[in-house]
Amino acid sequence: MAELSYITAGESHGQALITLIDGLPAGVRLDSEIIDGELKRRQGGFGRGGRMKIETDTATILTGVRNGVSIGAPLTLHIHNRDFRINEAPEINRPRPGHADLAGSLKWLTTDCRETLERASARETAARAAAGGVAKCLLREFDVQCVGFVLSIGTASATVADDADADTLLSTRDSNAVYTPDAAAVDAMIEQVKAAGRDRDTAGGVVEVRVFGLPPGLGSCFSARGRLDGRLMGAIGSIQAFKGVEVGLGFEATRRPGSLVHDAIYYDPAKRGEPSFGFVRKTNNAGGLEGGMTNGCTLVVRGAMKPISTLMRGMDSVNLKTLQPERSDYERSDVCAVPAASVVAENVVAFEIARAWLEKFGGDTLKEVRAAYEHYCEGIRRLAE
Repeated sequence: MAELSYITAGESHGQALITLIDGLPAGVRLDSEIIDGELKRRQGGFGRGGRMKIETDTATILTGVRNGVSIGAPLTLHIHNRDFRINEAPEINRPRPGHADLAGSLKWLTTDCRETLERASARETAARAAAGGVAKCLLREFDVQCVGFVLSIGTASATVADDADADTLLSTRDSNAVYTPDAAAVDAMIEQVKAAGRDRDTAGGVVEVRVFGLPPGLGSCFSARGRLDGRLMGAIGSIQAFKGVEVGLGFEATRRPGSLVHDAIYYDPAKRGEPSFGFVRKTNNAGGLEGGMTNGCTLVVRGAMKPISTLMRGMDSVNLKTLQPERSDYERSDVCAVPAASVVAENVVAFEIARAWLEKFGGDTLKEVRAAYEHYCEGIRRLAE
């Protein structure tokens, strides 16, 4: 069986976005409500720009499926772009600071930033959200839930309980336009976005993803490539405009002594049926990962998104044709995409977890995956007899 993987193709104003997924076992029911639901959430959130009024993203599965169920062959998902105008779009000769414009133009030896920005655009994350939706179709078979939300926008921060369950996070997050579980922080976050808009500026923030129901042992401590924390950091760090990633306490751990960082281990036979198999912690500072592997606690990972690089008021730049100083070009953009970015982060994490799941319990069919998982769980239970 091939390793679960995906690649995306397509440009911001091209005909379509494509996601090609390989390695999904046969027998997984592909729920369009889940996949399209992730695409719809990604398009929402307070602070989004005019592009989201044009597009209504849905994914059409072109290959690898029969009667709504995966057949083990590569999946191809197609997301149509209504705003298809790549051939008519004007040149961009004044690179936007913070964007891929200048580095890409120099890399590909052109004075037109258009070709770089068309692929570097965060529009590509719709294809990644679709991949995450497929991963969730697999993970739900094993009661694994991924929940992403906004922790802060600008200087406005949310307070989210460490022991909040998935259903509570989902219901509170989905009740507001900034996708945060803290109702008390909503107005302050919205005001941060409004203030940036009034200043013709942009706003960034921090998102968090929690994964519930994971057994211990996903990932590996035997190789750098197998360490799940590094892989999750890479997945989130690869999202456009993300500049920092942390797991559990993250950077806060550097300011504490080890006795206040590491999570003491206890055994509670009454919790043998939970994902921890009875090995419990009173804290989760490690964020559910130790030695590059899941440890049975809730996985917690965060990403820091910088303010979007396209400012309505522009910034100092240089015209690549004349080499004279000019203000940067403006390409239609958002004031704040942190809520949308929390959806993307949730879905790239879901895909990485699904990949690790199949590495541990892989098979050509969902029945084989389930049998391997159940055999593993029984093995752990016998250890504690």
